[in-house]
Amino acid sequence: MSPSNREDIPVSVGLLVDSSSSMSRKRRDVTAAALAFVRSSNPRDEMFVVNFSERVTLGLPPEKLFSASPPELEKALNDVPAMGRTALYDAIDQGVAHLARATHKKKVLIVISDGGDNASRLKLGQVLEDARRSDITIYSIGLFDEHEADQNPRVLQKLARISGGEAFFPARSSQVVPICEQIAADIRQQYAIGYVSSNQNLDGAWRQIRVTVTPPDGRPLSVRTREGYFASPKPEGVR
Repeated sequence: MSPSNREDIPVSVGLLVDSSSSMSRKRRDVTAAALAFVRSSNPRDEMFVVNFSERVTLGLPPEKLFSASPPELEKALNDVPAMGRTALYDAIDQGVAHLARATHKKKVLIVISDGGDNASRLKLGQVLEDARRSDITIYSIGLFDEHEADQNPRVLQKLARISGGEAFFPARSSQVVPICEQIAADIRQQYAIGYVSSNQNLDGAWRQIRVTVTPPDGRPLSVRTREGYFASPKPEGVR
């Protein structure tokens, strides 16, 4: 096992924000929370915004893939009114694809939504499979109204669990700001642990992993990691 790594390295982050009509009353708090995340982050981070209702759009101008500027990101968040249905799965697909163009090794998606989907062309199974195959950590924040028919917290929980992230379900949208600040801190406090598997068969199969930690004082600790990885050979030309 290789030494753990805990330095504050820059991160590539996608902010995926639900802009459907069900989020209209919460939009101001959501924007404030996303900006709180930006201000709590490493100034060398690169970020982008995906706004989604029944359409999925990138918030930054086409010529700008990423930004670390709060004014630019605020404009990206505010340029789309809250209206229409919800294409959550398509938005996640767009976020995963955009992070493939990122320059930093560590990649994160933050999804703020009610978890419902009634407009995507993609199915949940395909999105979960793509998340498993990626090296992206997903944090999800679920904002629900009591009588919303389309809310689906289980989707947000699944996305976080399979990627080694975390799901949050605040009672009020005003609580999203401290949650985003917590996520920013969490990203800085993670450990990267490497190991070499005894099974060297690169057959593309799914390999489940489990990490346990036993501290010297015997305190119980909760460990959050990805569920596993695919044992696939590296593409040709990659070292």
